[in-house]
Amino acid sequence: MIPGSSIETLLALHVVVSLIGIASGLVALPALGAGRWLGHWHAVFLVTTAATSITGFLFPFSGITPALVVGAISVLTLAIALAALHVFGLRGRAGPAYAVSATFALYLNLFVLVVQSFLKVPALQSIAPTQTEAPFVVAQALLLAASMALGAAAIIGSRQVALPLPVRGWSTSRKSV
Repeated sequence: MIPGSSIETLLALHVVVSLIGIASGLVALPALGAGRWLGHWHAVFLVTTAATSITGFLFPFSGITPALVVGAISVLTLAIALAALHVFGLRGRAGPAYAVSATFALYLNLFVLVVQSFLKVPALQSIAPTQTEAPFVVAQALLLAASMALGAAAIIGSRQVALPLPVRGWSTSRKSV
């Protein structure tokens, strides 16, 4: 918990940063797939996706939960993305490493969004109350397929992006010449 705040406040913060992370990732990663670097969008994506995981760890819990496992995997994935970006400047294998790790971090957030949607939205909950029914499975399968396509495009596009070492400006929108 954040001292002086309620669970409701923490939940609202967690949801807002998660949605910002998803939205910014859905802008930044397709652009990367097209070989364009949108620095500010990637910055917002990485920071808010990290904040999503960090705020998730602040909820009261007992024992290891699926949410904690997803959060831990997300943090490790983001560490790879940040190293590929800030240590290696997306050069060589770091470009594809960033593309894969950033795409996977976005996928994890979207995966949780689908899970939470089927838990909280009455229309979705009624068609898949246990999340083992076909609508839920199809939604997750489509998400996985779309994420894999986005990741493949991002890997290809990352090979066209060259950033100065060390990465100084998030705002560069350059292709290598």
